[in-house]
Amino acid sequence: MKLTVVGAGAVGASCAEYIAIKDFAAEVVILDIKEGFAEGKAMDLMQTASLNGFDTKIVGSTNDYSKTAGSDVAIITSGIPRKPGMTREELIGINAGIVKSVTENLVKHSPDVIIIVVSNPMDTMTYLAHKTSGLPKNRIIGMGGALDSARFKYRIAEALDCPSSDVDGMVIGGHSDVGMVPLIDKAVRNSVAVSEFLSEDRMKQIVEDTKVGGATLTGLLGTSAWYAPGAAVSELVKAIGLDSKKMFPCSAMLDGEYGLNDICIGVPCVLGANGIEKIVEIDLSDAEKAKMIESAAGVSKTNGLLHL
Repeated sequence: MKLTVVGAGAVGASCAEYIAIKDFAAEVVILDIKEGFAEGKAMDLMQTASLNGFDTKIVGSTNDYSKTAGSDVAIITSGIPRKPGMTREELIGINAGIVKSVTENLVKHSPDVIIIVVSNPMDTMTYLAHKTSGLPKNRIIGMGGALDSARFKYRIAEALDCPSSDVDGMVIGGHSDVGMVPLIDKAVRNSVAVSEFLSEDRMKQIVEDTKVGGATLTGLLGTSAWYAPGAAVSELVKAIGLDSKKMFPCSAMLDGEYGLNDICIGVPCVLGANGIEKIVEIDLSDAEKAKMIESAAGVSKTNGLLHL
């Protein structure tokens, strides 16, 4: 399996590192526009191979998309990261041009590629990749929901004072501070509803902390987070590479699912060798449906800022 990571910054390098450590890919190509930057990151990562016990080959390239030819999966992390006080939506002007150009170049050299979009605003950049690439909708995936759900489970485990492996929960909706829909009423600890352990006020706090999870880290770090985004991407890629049919919430193009059309937004997706193998429609409460509709309206508003 050959992978390409576009963008050698903290998120891109983290993606490459976690993918290599999980040792399911034959080759990872890191590409960046900054001279020598991707090559340096690739060399640094390859010097960990004997220490971390992986056989994945990692190579770097300065803006030479011919090196990405034949990629099975490509990950777009390029663009400017958030700074403290910025919303994801405020990044659209610069990042839209970058994502459009990157998508065109990837498809030119790897016409059968599956693209995973990380760049923000993620749902809108996923939508742009759809409109730019002409690829089938199952081969364009937005990463956000997998990351948001990991942050949700972290907050639940924190509240329960238990291992994260005990917890399961999902975040759907838009990948934004106001658009996320953490499904707290469906969250469980070893199949037992978390409402059996936590008060309503504590569950509400978990939801709010999850929704501002990215902004919280941006405020602490001075830039966007990278470890959890990289780990989230690596799990999506692994599900595709191993054709495991695992379910993750991902930003997918909807065609009537959840009553929505012509929009990319976070919904449960089964991932396998074909990318999105199936969009799963789960029963939502009236309150959850209302939040999903509100979230979709916000994503559509941001999409309207694109010059397609």
